[in-house]
Amino acid sequence: MPTYRTDDGWDALGDPTRRAIVACLAERPQAVGELADALPISRPAVSQHLKVLKDAGLVTDRAAGTRRVYRLNPAGVAALRDQLDTFWNRALDGYQDVAEQPTGEKS
Repeated sequence: MPTYRTDDGWDALGDPTRRAIVACLAERPQAVGELADALPISRPAVSQHLKVLKDAGLVTDRAAGTRRVYRLNPAGVAALRDQLDTFWNRALDGYQDVAEQPTGEKS
């Protein structure tokens, strides 16, 4: 698996494995081993994906004994949602503009 860094949540979520990790963490905080048990990839691969998600601000971690427990970062997820809301509102405004044009008028 190629290793690269990104600080963009959308880029980080472009990978299906990272989306699966986010889905697992949406259920509850988990350690690397728990995530690896739930996914068809190795622990080192999970760790690499978690690093990308952490660099993008989508997950945080804390020490729990000798393990690190990962959870979704509410601020990072909220930022993505805000961007989606902006895209959605722009699309709705564009649709409303077209829908309110008199019949037969072209823009």
